[in-house]
Amino acid sequence: MRLRSLDAFRGLTVAAMILVNNPGDWAHIYAPLEHAPWNGWTPTDLIFPFFLFIVGVSITFALKRPDTSAYSLRKDEAAGEVAKIIRRGLTLFALGFFLNLFPRFDFSSVRIMGVLQRIGLVYIACALIYRKTTSTQQVVLTVLILTSYYLIMTVLPVPGIGYPNLEPETNFAAWVDHTLLTTAHVYRPAKVWDPEGLLSTFPAVATGLLGLLVGRWLQAKNYGSAARESQKALFLFIAGVVLAVLGTLLNPLFPINKALWTSTYVLLAGGLAMCMLAIFYYLIDVRKGFGWNGVLIAFGVNAITVFFLSGLIPRIMNLILLPGPDGSNAKVGMKEYLYKGFIAPHFADPNMASLAGALTFVAIWGCILWIMYKRRVIIKV
Repeated sequence: MRLRSLDAFRGLTVAAMILVNNPGDWAHIYAPLEHAPWNGWTPTDLIFPFFLFIVGVSITFALKRPDTSAYSLRKDEAAGEVAKIIRRGLTLFALGFFLNLFPRFDFSSVRIMGVLQRIGLVYIACALIYRKTTSTQQVVLTVLILTSYYLIMTVLPVPGIGYPNLEPETNFAAWVDHTLLTTAHVYRPAKVWDPEGLLSTFPAVATGLLGLLVGRWLQAKNYGSAARESQKALFLFIAGVVLAVLGTLLNPLFPINKALWTSTYVLLAGGLAMCMLAIFYYLIDVRKGFGWNGVLIAFGVNAITVFFLSGLIPRIMNLILLPGPDGSNAKVGMKEYLYKGFIAPHFADPNMASLAGALTFVAIWGCILWIMYKRRVIIKV
C-alpha cells in the first residue's frame, strides 16, 4: 500500500533539501534558506526532521509486523527481514560516508556522521522498534527518549567543564562527539561539535517514532468514506498543532535547537510535519486534487537517489577546472563556471542570483526525475 500524499510530501521535502544544499554561491545564501545560527529555527531547520518523520511513516507501509494475524514469519524469514533492515540502513550510512570522503579520500580527517548516516541509523532503529513494539510502547519510548535527553543535556555535568550547559562548544553532546568521534572527524573540528552527532541521534530517533505512530494510526483508522477520511486529516492536523504548540511553550525550559536536536525541536518539527502530511493527505488522497502532485511524487519515489547524486555530481563538476568566465586566468570548477557565466550576470542582488542558481539546479533534477517517473524507473537503496 502506498499513499500518494506521503510520496508527494517526501518529494517536496527532498526537493527542499537539494535547494538548501546547493546555493549558487555559498557566500551569498538567500536568507530564508539559512539555518538558525544556534537557538531558534527557520523554515530550513524543518526540512531534515520532516524527512525523518516521513521515514517513520514509510516504515509502517513498507514493513509488516510479524505478530499481526494477517502476517507471520518463520524464524529464518524473520531473521532475513532484520538483516534486510540493517543492510539498508548501513547502505545509507555508507553512501553518506562516501560523500564525505569524495574526492579527497582522506580518512585521517573525514567527517564520520552526516545526513544520510543519520537517516540510516534512524531507519534501522525505527524499523526494528516497529517490528517489536506496540503503539503504546512506542509512545512510552518516545517520551522516555525526549525526557532522558533533556536531563542529560541540562542536568548532567559536562566532563572537563564541570557544569551542564547548552553552548555550542561545551555542551554534553559536543563532548560525546569530541570523545568518541575525535575532533578530526566532526563537522566543525575547531568547534568540536557535529549537528548530526552521536548523542543527538537519539532524539532524532524520536522524530522517526512520531512518524511510526502516525503511520500506524493512518492504517488502523481505515474509515473508507470521504467524509470520515476528511475527519482523519483534521484530527491529524489538530494533533500536529498541539505538539507544535507544546514544543513552543517548552522552549524556555529547553531551547528549540536543530544542531542539538533538542526535545522541544522534536515536538515542534514533528507537530508541523503532522500538519503538512494532513494537508497533503486531504488534498491528494481525500479530495483527489492538487493536480501537479506528480512532479513532487517524481522526487519522492527516488528521494535517496536524487539526494545522493545531487551531492556527488557538483563535486565531480568542480574537479573539471575551466578558465574564469570573467576572462581571468584563475581556474574555477565547472559548476562555479556555469553559475558565474550564465546565471549571476542576470541579477544585481547576489543573494537573488544565488537563489536562482539553487532553483535552476532543482529544476534540472526535476526534469530528470520526471522522465524517470514516467518510465517507471525507481532506484531502491
